[in-house]
Amino acid sequence: MSSQAQKTGSAALAITALGVVFGDIGTSPLYAMRETFEHSGLTVNESNVLGVLSLIVWSLVIVICIKYLMFIMRANNEGEGGELALAALLGDPKQYGRIGIVLLGLGIFGTALLYGDGMITPAISVLAAVEGVAFVQPDLQKAVVPIAVVILIVLFSVQRGGTSKIGKVFGPIMILWFGTLGVLGLVQIVGNPAILRAFSPTYGVQFFIDNTFIGFLALGSIFLVVTGGEALYADLGHFGRKPIAQSWFIFVMPGLILNYFGQGALLIEDSENLESLFFELAPSWGTYPLVILATCASIIASQALISGAFSLTLQAVRLQYLPRLKIIHTSEKEQGQIYVPAINWVLMVASVGLVIGFKDSSSLAAAYGIAVAISMVVSTTLFFVVSQKHLNFSKTKALLICAPIFFVDLSFFGANLPKVPDGGWFPLIIGGVLMLLMTTWHTGRRLIQERMKQGEVPTEAFLKTLEKKPLQRTEGTTKIYLSGQQDVVPPALLADLRHSHVLSEQVVLLSIIVEGQPELYEAERLYHKDLEHGFSTMLVRYGYKEEIDIPKAIGEHSRLNVDHLDYVIGREAIVVTDKPGMAEWREKLYVFMYRNTTSASRYFGLPIEKTTESGQHIEL
Repeated sequence: MSSQAQKTGSAALAITALGVVFGDIGTSPLYAMRETFEHSGLTVNESNVLGVLSLIVWSLVIVICIKYLMFIMRANNEGEGGELALAALLGDPKQYGRIGIVLLGLGIFGTALLYGDGMITPAISVLAAVEGVAFVQPDLQKAVVPIAVVILIVLFSVQRGGTSKIGKVFGPIMILWFGTLGVLGLVQIVGNPAILRAFSPTYGVQFFIDNTFIGFLALGSIFLVVTGGEALYADLGHFGRKPIAQSWFIFVMPGLILNYFGQGALLIEDSENLESLFFELAPSWGTYPLVILATCASIIASQALISGAFSLTLQAVRLQYLPRLKIIHTSEKEQGQIYVPAINWVLMVASVGLVIGFKDSSSLAAAYGIAVAISMVVSTTLFFVVSQKHLNFSKTKALLICAPIFFVDLSFFGANLPKVPDGGWFPLIIGGVLMLLMTTWHTGRRLIQERMKQGEVPTEAFLKTLEKKPLQRTEGTTKIYLSGQQDVVPPALLADLRHSHVLSEQVVLLSIIVEGQPELYEAERLYHKDLEHGFSTMLVRYGYKEEIDIPKAIGEHSRLNVDHLDYVIGREAIVVTDKPGMAEWREKLYVFMYRNTTSASRYFGLPIEKTTESGQHIEL
């Protein structure tokens, strides 16, 4: 690819990323400044406005520019981001002793919390924008919730189109949005250029001196300006670090800072503007267009966390923290662009429920932030360890980088704690429930594998028995038995023999391995080895974010004719017992999840008409 073509492709990807990644953080001006003064009890005066603006600017610099773009996003797992990918970089947690188990648990909990965030972000973003309708036409106040619900349903309904298509539509709109943010703010700044003094961090320090504890609590609302920053990392696999950084520095950061400073200038001029601060920036003739544009931007804002939730789900399934789910790859060119129907509809129902339950963005803001704050603490903690292992940081260097960032993360976390009784409990409960499901599934899979080992028959020993007692063979047939382990006869094959005492002419024992890296080269995909007595073994390898398609892999990388193959997969009938491993109620939960998982034939891309299942009882 030529240098010019690379630049063109990178620019296009940056615009697409703008429409997917930055919607959440990009709509914070709709409510962040208003919430900072309304819910913390701050007096609206010049000193406090300058202090808040100073904290906003340096929060964006420290959290987004330094923490995520400069450091965290360098610790990607073969291009994939998110807390689970970061936790996967730790390797075997046992090598760190007990602290390794804690770190892994933090990674799982941080991942689970982002699902709660993915439920709240669409609700608060859409509500905040649609409330502009009531600002223009007060008589339409009662229509705000129904309009928001309709918008959310439409948004989640178009997700099946794929991230790439959505991004191409949303990208140009977001260019207009950030341009509008910048222009609206710049007009106010020109009228009061003294507001630019807030770039000095001394105003932020003075803010805490003047307001002490109230100033600290105000951080809980100031934090709203960086919520969405975690989506940069979660969506890393969709676009890559460079396009995301380009979008941030060229479009997003300038537009946000100009708009926040414009809001500050307007607030100093007239504190009565607080309730509808953002929409007051526009001239009277521009209010209607701004409401429409804000509504479009809020719809796009939801996309960042929705796409991130899809990526995290794919990782969790591949790493055996969630059961098999239907995952649709929506792009032939970009492996990371996917759609997960089950997650999509769960997020939709939850977001619609939040809109109906909380009714306005101010009430919902109380629930917003605590999950992201915890997620940011988790990411910094994991990065401290991962940076030493994968980025070759010395312990001193890692500490010097992470300690200041960790202090900022903890400050935001502490300031968000008072939100828990007022709605912050919701994402914490969602995160706790999902962590329970993820750890139950992971532990259950490990226990099942241990139980199955007790009845294992090594392939070598099985072939020796065939020499002594040959079995009847069905000529001209080839059966592929999926096996969870290499060098071991699949239970499905043993079950077949117990019932029919007949073997196919050719028998392939196929094992599938999902590696700890997101993608593999095609040359590494398949390994095929002939054994005796018409048997052969086949190993098919995938990265944890790749779509598994066994017939495709066999057809492209082996001599077998896929049109003449039959597949046999095992299906466990799990019995809950009092054996050591998990509590009985967790075993029942695991069985429930197992019974509702996507069928193995669909998950592995096997043709249903040529696939049979063979079951066995396993005591959990």
